[in-house]
Amino acid sequence: MNNLDNISVVWFKRDLRLHDNEAIFNALQTKEPLLLVYIFEPSLHEDAHYSERHWDFIKQSLLDLNHKLSNCNTKVLTVESEVIPFFSFLLSHYNIKSVFSHQETGIDKTYVRDKTFRRFCRNNSIQWIENVNNGVFRGRNTEGNWSDKWLQYMKAPQLDFLPEKEHRFLHFSEIANLEGNLIIKNLETKDSKVLQKGGVETAKEYFRSFFKERYINYAKYTASSALGRESYSRLSPYLAWGNLSVREVFQEAQKRKQEIANKLPMDMFVSRLKWQAHFIQKFETDNIMTEEKVSLGHNKLKKQLSIKYTIAWQEGKTGYPMIDASMRCLKETGYLNFKMRAMVVSFFTHNLWQPWQEASSFLSRLFLDFEPGIHLPQTQIQAAISDTKTIKNFNPTKIGLEYDPMGEFIVQWVPELKNLPVDFRHEPYKMSFIEQKLYNFNLGKDYPEPVVDIRSTKKRVSDVIWDVKDSNKPKQNKSFNNRLNN
Repeated sequence: MNNLDNISVVWFKRDLRLHDNEAIFNALQTKEPLLLVYIFEPSLHEDAHYSERHWDFIKQSLLDLNHKLSNCNTKVLTVESEVIPFFSFLLSHYNIKSVFSHQETGIDKTYVRDKTFRRFCRNNSIQWIENVNNGVFRGRNTEGNWSDKWLQYMKAPQLDFLPEKEHRFLHFSEIANLEGNLIIKNLETKDSKVLQKGGVETAKEYFRSFFKERYINYAKYTASSALGRESYSRLSPYLAWGNLSVREVFQEAQKRKQEIANKLPMDMFVSRLKWQAHFIQKFETDNIMTEEKVSLGHNKLKKQLSIKYTIAWQEGKTGYPMIDASMRCLKETGYLNFKMRAMVVSFFTHNLWQPWQEASSFLSRLFLDFEPGIHLPQTQIQAAISDTKTIKNFNPTKIGLEYDPMGEFIVQWVPELKNLPVDFRHEPYKMSFIEQKLYNFNLGKDYPEPVVDIRSTKKRVSDVIWDVKDSNKPKQNKSFNNRLNN
């Protein structure tokens, strides 16, 4: 006879918060003692889409959670394990009645993991309750009334974290007993002066500063490479990893809109929130984009990986200052605005004619706000292999002149160009031999010559891709539609 104590478990994923967390809220309605857990999965740690900056952000978020949970005499059990071995271990110590989590729209590995865990739960008579995450609905088509359902979800009351005094979490001492037989993840991280820090407290600082004053220039400077860094909300990492719920941010934006005269910035910001949710919903419904091309007709676009081009792009040494400044900035800070993200993908996949998968995995490791439902489809759209009817082949020099006219962003990240006049900061490859001597600058030594000619590559790309689009009329790949329901 099983004499083990009953418990319920909250399994944290990309929902690292207590407030407006439906998984925790629902778990608190049960009568069983509650264990909170985050599982650092080696298979994800090794995956090409993740890097240490992501795990550090998660660790910082967990430390923030533990600080708040100390009032409840508990903490998040942070274990290094694959999911099934951990829950198998836990079953040897407790009778798990229920597991609460949010639905995760992620990469293929997390899909396979969740499908395996669902079988595990059925086989062990565990009730696994997955909650809707930020208005992205599993099993729904993006057509029809999704917009109405999303808006209804966003307007619903936020869920407060108010555990009843009589509700018991597993105590520190009980968690310590479990830790003695597990590999416990050390949550210490190195301080960084440039990467945004994880955790609800830091998220709230960005939240308050944006809605108090930074929103004013949201509509004006969002595309600006330098000024946009301040006028953007910078909430994306906190939404991607769940320090804030989209609903909390949405409702604050609606509230702030009623208080201000110029409503355009808030309208644009809310529109962006909905745009984000729509892309994640589409990815959830047609989850095919981790490795496959969205459009089957583009399978004939064969691209040979060039180590030379790839390294030049990754290290910010392509000879095109706006590309190089953006890549160096991203490597250092984990952030680029939307326009610059599109530009670096376009340059890699079009001008350098490199495989989109290489750009996708490399950039995902750098983006602190890596969100699969946004990053993967957007990479394919910019690479022009989706079923969209446009080819976005950005000219980095034109973008630089438009959004960084004085070259301030360029010289911040490509300081070898700081002594050049503004025009040459954008196009150093146009300097004559005499001009190079005049400014004590040696093209090819102080700064690389362009790795390709963007004018000729742009024409080739346009001809080749339009030929594929026109002749094949590619149909969207639906092979994985609704696969998470299988």
